[in-house]
Amino acid sequence: MAKPSEAEVNALNTFCANHRVVSVDKQFVAQGELSFWSVCVQYIVHDGEKRNGVESKRERIDYREILNEQDFTVYADLRALRKSIAERDGIPLYALFTNGQLAEMVTSRVMTISAMGAIDGIGKARVEKYSEVFLQLLIRAFSTNSGNLDEKNNGLTK
Repeated sequence: MAKPSEAEVNALNTFCANHRVVSVDKQFVAQGELSFWSVCVQYIVHDGEKRNGVESKRERIDYREILNEQDFTVYADLRALRKSIAERDGIPLYALFTNGQLAEMVTSRVMTISAMGAIDGIGKARVEKYSEVFLQLLIRAFSTNSGNLDEKNNGLTK
């Protein structure tokens, strides 16, 4: 099995850093001396990303303008939580949730695991790993406006 060159590793790392990666699936294919790793990177193409070598400017969204004051406060709390978890785990912020996903959690009033998993780009692994702590914040923020949470399971329904 040939080890990937440094250039190949750098090319994959550069690609992942410049695209919105949804998931990375690594599979080891065992074929004796011809064994190898297969890597599948799923990503989302945005208008602001390079297409055919041409770079267009990605429009930045100012969520302070889009969200009302109360929702923006919850959104800012989610961003702070994401930052502390990312620093603790040594991963990039977007590896947890994107700003868009955090904003959708707020605007959709996400208070269940299934609702979080329904957000575009949030897969099962991230739901399993991070949903509990993010849902605690969301439930706390929105429970004052909604008196219909299931007390028995603290609103964490599947």
